[in-house]
Amino acid sequence: MNQHTSFKRPELLDMVSVLDNVDAQDAGGASAAGDASLRDRAIGEIIRDTKDLSPQQIEQILELQKERGLKFGEAAVALGYARDEDVVWALSQQFHYPYAPEATEQLNSELVVASQPFGRTAEAFRALRSQLMMRLFSGRDPRRRALAVVSPDRGDGKTFFAANIAVAFSQLGGRTLLIDADMRQPRQHELFGIDNTSGLSSILGGRSEANVIRPAAHLPSLFVLPVGVAPPNPIELVERPAFQLLLRELLGKFDHVVVDTPAAEHGADASAVAAKCGAAVVIARKGRSNLHALNNFVGLLRESPVTLAGLVMNEF
Repeated sequence: MNQHTSFKRPELLDMVSVLDNVDAQDAGGASAAGDASLRDRAIGEIIRDTKDLSPQQIEQILELQKERGLKFGEAAVALGYARDEDVVWALSQQFHYPYAPEATEQLNSELVVASQPFGRTAEAFRALRSQLMMRLFSGRDPRRRALAVVSPDRGDGKTFFAANIAVAFSQLGGRTLLIDADMRQPRQHELFGIDNTSGLSSILGGRSEANVIRPAAHLPSLFVLPVGVAPPNPIELVERPAFQLLLRELLGKFDHVVVDTPAAEHGADASAVAAKCGAAVVIARKGRSNLHALNNFVGLLRESPVTLAGLVMNEF
């Protein structure tokens, strides 16, 4: 009982105080997005300035564009004055889409929504994001809920899904937080290359440590709360009232909160985390997940106060 009561609510505010600086960064980003120099610029103008094209080169591009019925970027690529990557970057600038080709090379290959933002897998995650938005944030239910990503077995791709759906949410422009609550086999700190010496376990253990929420490198609007030191009692930590209080504070700071969890085969952690979050999506693996175990797990979630957003069949 003393462990429960030793956690004081003001400490939660200390844990997220790092976001004070983020507020200022967001304000600067908003003013940049509204700058007249970026608004309503044509693709051709962006490519011209980026590649420092001469008037003669511009004329050649326009002639080929008219002759073959091409877009400006296509004509520039055909003439060798630009690369496909340059056109994609120009499009991202026109639509204020966060994309930096040089930064994608530094990202973990598993973060496909960020490293390959225009590929089929990234598009599939954006489609899933739209489904989740409609099912959980349609406005019919005013409650703010975090989204727990759960699965019955290890190796289902749950961590991969949690990381990429968090990236997808962050690309909407609002602040997104990814919490690694898998205190059995945490991996999010590895995917995002962040320090894991302190994190969620420190907060739930009642220790006050600064800057446990860390910005994801090269990914604007995305922040990560890692596990920290793996505790010997993960299920007890997530069942404490402190975890519910922490989520309540974070939901007031972020537009979207995604929570990675341990596989259900490890114990009741996933169900406990999902109950605190209020919503969950189940990940299964095609050709591997046991149908009986999957049905039992989904049935357990349906009997809880969790809003089940759906089941995703992962094929890999």
